[in-house]
Amino acid sequence: MRKLHKACTALLLYTCSLAWSQILIGQTSGFTGPSSDGVLENTEGARLYFDHVNARGGINGQLIELISMDDKHDPKLAADNTRQLITQKNVISLFLSRGTPQTQAMMPVLTQHQVPLVAPASGAMVLHRPVHPWVFNVRATYQREAEKAIIHLATIGVRRIAVVRVDDPFGEDCMEGLNRGFEITQLRPVFVERIDRVKPDLSVPVTSAQAHKPQAIMFIGSASFLADGLRMLRERGLTTQIVTLSNNASSGFIRLLGEHGHGTVVTQVFPSERSIRTPLVKEAQTLAAARGITDVSPAMLEGYAGAKVLVAALQRAGPKPTRASLHDALNKMQHVDIGGLDVTYSPNDHTGLDFADLSIIDSTGKFIR
Repeated sequence: MRKLHKACTALLLYTCSLAWSQILIGQTSGFTGPSSDGVLENTEGARLYFDHVNARGGINGQLIELISMDDKHDPKLAADNTRQLITQKNVISLFLSRGTPQTQAMMPVLTQHQVPLVAPASGAMVLHRPVHPWVFNVRATYQREAEKAIIHLATIGVRRIAVVRVDDPFGEDCMEGLNRGFEITQLRPVFVERIDRVKPDLSVPVTSAQAHKPQAIMFIGSASFLADGLRMLRERGLTTQIVTLSNNASSGFIRLLGEHGHGTVVTQVFPSERSIRTPLVKEAQTLAAARGITDVSPAMLEGYAGAKVLVAALQRAGPKPTRASLHDALNKMQHVDIGGLDVTYSPNDHTGLDFADLSIIDSTGKFIR
């Protein structure tokens, strides 16, 4: 009986040690809904690096477990999931949320429970300024991307530019960057159409495009939103240049566009996913190939980079990281090289990176720079 008691005690201690050996990270994102392709690729890239770290023993012998929940691209559900991950799952950090309204809905919960959010997959300025004490970005702002896109179009001689944008905080945020680009280039948009995020009616902007014949249209919205608009434009014989932002920089987006995708310009916030001269990219490609993944998409690279930043902070957060020690470690990260890209945070700056570039979808369905 004593032997059985000892065996049970040993098993209990072993089970507890396994529980203690895990670092729980929470994620709420739209695994179903209009941005699901990008979300899945973001998460695949992150898991690629977390699995690599775990295979090498984790963080001080503690394995990273990513607990992902589907918020269906619904801000209320994103906030509810965040609360559940913090209070019931006891995660040390939130990670890789998706969407501007969704992440905004999470922010009061993060503040209430003093839990950091690392690498939200959103370039919303509201996540950058004013600095939110619990949000740590790993990508440039949408405003930076939007401004760069307008300047690029003007540089190559495109003067008649229209804007079709979703009528929500994401669309408003991007519009500020677009307006700055128009101001710098001394241009004015041919027209600006706002579209409802939940029930988009794209017949109005398509009719406006037929009437005003812009050379290019900046589409600010989800992948499905743009795909529907592009299909309608092409069905009406319009060959207008289409430009969108990095929220649509996924392989799933290219598949969604189908035969109409060729020539679409997409801004990017990381180096080319095929540029092996960048250590971050080469490393991600190598790990992906070992898993039988043939292509690393920009969305995967964003998730991978975010995971590298989170791991770097965990490594600096002490032998048994807590929410407080992780937050402190993030605020003290200075010039951390995640593979050819330098990440720095301070209590007054949570931007992380400011890289922005442009790509175009080629005839084979690849992003090229």
